[in-house]
Amino acid sequence: MIKALTALDGRYAALTIEIADIFSEYGLIKHRVFVEIEWLKFILSDLKLAQLDDLNVEKLDNIAQNFNLEDARRVKDIEKKTNHDVKAVEYFIKDKLDLSGLSEIKEWVHFACTSDDINNTCYALMLQKGKEIATTLLRQLIADIEQKALLYKSIPMMSRTHGQPATPTTVGKEFINFAWRILQEADIIDQTQVQAKINGATGNYNAHHFVYPEINWIEASQRFISTRLNLTPILFTTQVNPNHSMAFVLHAMIRVAATIIDLDRDMWGYISLGYFKQRVKEGETGSSTMPHKVNPIDFENSEGNMGIAISMMEHLSVKLQKSRFQRDLSDSTVLRSLGSAFGYFAIGVKNALKGLSKVDLNNRVIQKDLDDNQELLAEPFQTAMRVFGEQNPYERLKQLTRGHKIKKKDLENFVENLEKVPADFKKRMKSLTPETYVGLAQNLVEIYFSKK
Repeated sequence: MIKALTALDGRYAALTIEIADIFSEYGLIKHRVFVEIEWLKFILSDLKLAQLDDLNVEKLDNIAQNFNLEDARRVKDIEKKTNHDVKAVEYFIKDKLDLSGLSEIKEWVHFACTSDDINNTCYALMLQKGKEIATTLLRQLIADIEQKALLYKSIPMMSRTHGQPATPTTVGKEFINFAWRILQEADIIDQTQVQAKINGATGNYNAHHFVYPEINWIEASQRFISTRLNLTPILFTTQVNPNHSMAFVLHAMIRVAATIIDLDRDMWGYISLGYFKQRVKEGETGSSTMPHKVNPIDFENSEGNMGIAISMMEHLSVKLQKSRFQRDLSDSTVLRSLGSAFGYFAIGVKNALKGLSKVDLNNRVIQKDLDDNQELLAEPFQTAMRVFGEQNPYERLKQLTRGHKIKKKDLENFVENLEKVPADFKKRMKSLTPETYVGLAQNLVEIYFSKK
């Protein structure tokens, strides 16, 4: 661990265990064995190309289900001789068949397959599992954000546009903005159908059709993909899957990662302003030289790792849709980093969750900002003046408020001297405070939950 080349397998290994189980070299080999066995069972049992009784089906299932690290090492030893990773899996299965008394069917292993028939289905299965992990994490993050939105839905807060004091909102409304944005992408990721193909060397079922022209191979391959692997069949390919569904998932993950960075930065800023306090953990150090500090490191960690995830996912989603003519091998090495993209993404979400779990609202600081910025009421006052026909409302309030602080009394005097605003509405204007000038912020939070 201490000599791990990447942080995924070193510093952050505990955060990426479930990702490693799926996308590691071991995970890839295990998926290859599973797909090869399922295809073998399908062509022998479903298509009835050879006799296969229930006992022998059980023996085949055991090869895939009992696959372990020792088996994976055996595959890697075979690969040293073949210099071909998929062929090594084929030979490994044939050896297992010999040991199981099934030598008579071993030449059906990898029947009419090109390497990418196995690889693309494996990566599709891995992507399916990866997106399930991603959406589970995202829905946990959404739930935590929603909880804070409900808790703080009526707590007024001064907004900031361009970093400057702006029209008040509520804390809950600002949280619900992020919940809604993340939810859109989580649903897209969740609902995306992962596509796979098994159609031969250039996607035309050439070898299949040559030896068994009576079989409807297009229908058979679709049935295999959908029923055996629970994936969505794709018919129109070269030797390789064009990876549109993978790009679709990754692009949604890119968007949601960008949204989480936006959340990280806002939380970082609100902590800096004192709007949120971070809980102190006994024994934890904030700074090596400044003992007083409690740094927002979880949000910073999330932002940094999400940035790495985005850069990797951008490359994967674009690169994996390109292949020279009917096949080149440049996708193979890139696909091996798919797990890294999911790993950095998972670290980013988990640290955002950790950061949110350690913050508490600081009502005193939030209230002080509202009280100290009476000029926030320039917006509603000039709007009311327009309605009632006062001359130059914007310019008059600009002269009163821009560039300097004013007191509530200054606004009251200003309102009193208005000529066309009715007395009852003047009373409303005088009673308005930055704390009560939050519009329909609370309603928007309630609308969000009513639509879920």
